[in-house]
Amino acid sequence: MSAGSSRAAGLALGVLADAVFGDPRRGHPVAAFGTVASWLERRWWADRRGPGVAYAAALVGGAVGLGVLAERARHPVVHAGLTAAATWAVLGGTSLAGEGAAMAASLSAGDVDAARERLPHLCGRDPSALDPDGLARAALESVAENTADAVVAPLVWGAIAGVPGLLGHRAVNTLDAMVGHRSARHRHFGWASARTDDVAGVVPARVSALVTTASAPLVGGSPAAAWRAWRRDAPAHPSPNAGPVEASFAGALGLRLGGRTVYPYGVQDRPVLGDGRPPAVADLPRAVRLSRIVGLATTVLAVGVSAWRPRWR
Repeated sequence: MSAGSSRAAGLALGVLADAVFGDPRRGHPVAAFGTVASWLERRWWADRRGPGVAYAAALVGGAVGLGVLAERARHPVVHAGLTAAATWAVLGGTSLAGEGAAMAASLSAGDVDAARERLPHLCGRDPSALDPDGLARAALESVAENTADAVVAPLVWGAIAGVPGLLGHRAVNTLDAMVGHRSARHRHFGWASARTDDVAGVVPARVSALVTTASAPLVGGSPAAAWRAWRRDAPAHPSPNAGPVEASFAGALGLRLGGRTVYPYGVQDRPVLGDGRPPAVADLPRAVRLSRIVGLATTVLAVGVSAWRPRWR
């Protein structure tokens, strides 16, 4: 078994493990990383960029270093097993789909309080200011963005760089979620984490948008509408990577996303994405189905790229 074949096998097995088992309920490696990151932030925090750069470099460098050690495994079966374990640890496709489905169930049952309690599992918006349609829109936009962050990006980086890519990307993305937002505490300290996440997400976000565009007919949508929304509307989005993904989802689902968005640290007036109607509760299951399709298609691409990689040398 070649290095490319063992990487391909490991990625496929990791995706299968995520589909069958989901996230481990206890001892999740990402949660352990978050605990270490929180501990280090309390000791290194300062309202300046410099300490934030050192903080991000230490944590991401440590994760990549562990990945490099795993990538050096000489036996192909061991290498495949370590790649599978890393893939399972960093993927969030099953959990994302489960949260989206649970939100849809709560809203369909008219239990707005339960939906508001669940929304923080998906995104950092203020649920108290949202009605059922607002909760549906927030959940749908989060499903779209997290399809790129928690499914496509790990697979792309795993195909490109193996275990170091898998662990490095998850470290970067976790730090962005922890300190990369525009709160008063993290505006300067979290700058490096936020910018690193932007760079790491450039290619995966465009892969996500391409795959979403191609997959639109499988959810009753139009590739042309998805492409048009992506190319026309995404550049106005404040996030260089969330824009393409959310816009392509909007076009593929025939919806209109964006608008006023309330966070605990302030309000953003997001650009309108897509030409359709505003999202409703019934659209959430379609978005979850599209997320699953995009994840499956990206798995095929990542496994294929990994398997053929040695032939390019």
